[in-house]
Amino acid sequence: MATVTFITASGEETVVENAIGTLMRIAVDNGVEGIYGDCGGVCSCSTCHVKVRPEWLAKVGEASEIEQDILDLEDESDERSRLGCQVDMTDELDGLVVDVVEI
Repeated sequence: MATVTFITASGEETVVENAIGTLMRIAVDNGVEGIYGDCGGVCSCSTCHVKVRPEWLAKVGEASEIEQDILDLEDESDERSRLGCQVDMTDELDGLVVDVVEI
């Protein structure tokens, strides 16, 4: 099972082992500060905005066109940005580290 680490804007680390589902769902279920998932994971808000650490970008992959449209509305968005609701945890992502973007 995969492990993911969320690092909040305040520097708090939340490590979730046996992470299953999307990053947004994992974060909400584990009380990660700064991840709200207001739209319920349908890619229509940015309350699950995370920045993927550079060493993980290739494995996580690029945002879809729809996801990028939402991210383009965010001031803090950059090439590392993803919506957590659009990133499914897999065994290939075991050890993933993401930074939570403060909204």
